[in-house]
Amino acid sequence: MSIGRDVSERKQPLPSNSDRLSSLLLEAIARTPGCTRSFLVDVSGQSRGTVSQRLDGMIDVGLVLEEIGTSTGGRPAGHLRLNNAAGVLLAADLGATHCSVAVTDLAASVLAARTYDLCIADGPHTILSGMDEVFRELLVEAGKSPSDVRAIGIGVPGPVEHSTGTVVRPPIMPGWDGYPVPAFFAQRYSAKTLVDNDVNLAALGEYWARAEGDSHVLFVKISTGIGCGIVSNGKLHRGEQGAAGDIGHIQVPGSEEAICSCGNTGCLEAVAGGDALARNLRELGVTEALTARDVRRLAADGNVYARREVREASTRIGKVLAAVVSFYNPTAIVIGGPFADLNDAFLAGIRSEIYQRVLPLATRTLRVESSRQHERAGILGAAVLALQFILSPQGAESLLKRPGIDSTRIGSES
Repeated sequence: MSIGRDVSERKQPLPSNSDRLSSLLLEAIARTPGCTRSFLVDVSGQSRGTVSQRLDGMIDVGLVLEEIGTSTGGRPAGHLRLNNAAGVLLAADLGATHCSVAVTDLAASVLAARTYDLCIADGPHTILSGMDEVFRELLVEAGKSPSDVRAIGIGVPGPVEHSTGTVVRPPIMPGWDGYPVPAFFAQRYSAKTLVDNDVNLAALGEYWARAEGDSHVLFVKISTGIGCGIVSNGKLHRGEQGAAGDIGHIQVPGSEEAICSCGNTGCLEAVAGGDALARNLRELGVTEALTARDVRRLAADGNVYARREVREASTRIGKVLAAVVSFYNPTAIVIGGPFADLNDAFLAGIRSEIYQRVLPLATRTLRVESSRQHERAGILGAAVLALQFILSPQGAESLLKRPGIDSTRIGSES
């Protein structure tokens, strides 16, 4: 099976200039709610008449709201924002043992949400059927229907061919290889389904919630395994086949004896991932260390063996990230996962290695910090993935032509 870029996607007709302008305006309004027409003229580089023509069409179909401000002399400026009642997004952050699901408005604000346990090895049909049942229950809870759904974003704990939403040889998802997740939802919703790796979506969610200045962000999730999501100039970077950021399988010198789940030896994940640390502690007689969360709890409680394992893991991770910083020069490195709040024993070790090994120019403004979104990063990223589609030229065109936007509900939207 080829995991390159989807040929059918390349053959799609190019968006028109008007679709591109609609997309640019919608994204600017979404990122800067309350902006004015003058602001959009400056952002787009188009004439005021051209911008107003496109905006008036969006306002007429109820996609954008314009609230007229108070006059201080002359014509008062209108403040623009997306009509969040013009549809909903479905978002899911699927893990090996649990799933977080949400219905959000068009600002990616949660209207209804739920987290439940599962076993990813039960296979795609069972897992996705259960997910769809929860989606529909949450739609009812939010007072919405399947016809209100504009796009669906789903994160999975494995490699994904993003252009087709196909899971590709996932090490912890037996039965999922080659399964096209969007096909499952295609007959259930008249909406695009987008699928990506869970760490990529956590990176996207963390970026979306941050200031505009953080345009180059690495999100490093350290849990059972180790993965990295890359946001470059505000865009999620996946690489040619979706494998970018797989730092857990970079070899750590001097660790050749450690066998990794991928079949190689000496991988960072095999010596610094949560499973590896828990195994080391059990070998030292700490029998309650079964998972990464157990290791984190023991370290936080002051267990000397757990603290030592965490400290040594932070050094190994820091060495790998130092090389990544020299190559990529990010604005921020965000650490997620169970160990993220162990500042003294974990983040300090990562920071120390990076600042010691990287040239000052690359670390002058670099921040290494724990996630601000914590467990919410993945579900926010899934919603943003769906939102970014409907703000794209293709998505904007379909929204503007969609008859399902109910303009009678606009006035009641707060």
